[in-house]
Amino acid sequence: MSELLHMFSYPFMQRALVVGVLVSLCAALLGVSLVLKRYSMIGDGLSHVGFGALAIASAFHLAPLAVTVPVVALAAVLLLRLSQNSRVNGDAAIALISSSALAVGVVTVSVTTGMNTEVSSYMFGSVLALSRADAALSVALSLAVLALFLLFYPRIFAVTFDETFSRATGVRAGAYNSLLAVLTAVTVVLGMRMMGALLISSLIIFPALSAMRLCRSFKGVVLFAAAVSVCCFTAGLIASYFLETPTGASIVLADLLVFALCSLARRK
Repeated sequence: MSELLHMFSYPFMQRALVVGVLVSLCAALLGVSLVLKRYSMIGDGLSHVGFGALAIASAFHLAPLAVTVPVVALAAVLLLRLSQNSRVNGDAAIALISSSALAVGVVTVSVTTGMNTEVSSYMFGSVLALSRADAALSVALSLAVLALFLLFYPRIFAVTFDETFSRATGVRAGAYNSLLAVLTAVTVVLGMRMMGALLISSLIIFPALSAMRLCRSFKGVVLFAAAVSVCCFTAGLIASYFLETPTGASIVLADLLVFALCSLARRK
């Protein structure tokens, strides 16, 4: 216990814990709807877009979050529009946008600053990447995502399970799908600071899949996924500190362990 108290005596660990818990909560809540709608890989695609935007912001010495959040939100809406086009299915749309954005980011990095520490932290994640100003903005945006999700929970539930019926009953399904995409985009950008562009999608997918192994109702899945996500983030953060392992990878391994345990429990 004394070692844990010492660990969280560092300001950067305090910021990482607060922001990480909020982002994990957002990712888990949104992840349930994304998995059920077969958009589970949207986090991976948007993280590549985020890396491209962050690389450009870094090259021109602009505020990373101020540039990346609107760019990724726009990409999320565009991705939704492309996936609704019968000529381009969801997987192809994600691959189209994500690979293009990643290529732009890599080229921008190579011709300007090179792979410096800041850019590397966005790719692989780092708890040290969170400044006090970034942490404050991340907390504000995370709370906004949670508030909007809870406010429109009934509508999100409706378009998740039966979008056709929702449209027939007068629900503006397109607007709520766009809202879901934008909230996901904000969550992905915030999570990239600690998880990295390569691992952020796991924060969306694993808790939802684990919850679906044991729970039957939508509300039960959402609550269980939220609890799993927060616990796995905290466990991964603590493990990375004591074992000196990468934070993002440690969190993913914690999620993987819980998923395996939930799968075994379901078989029994």
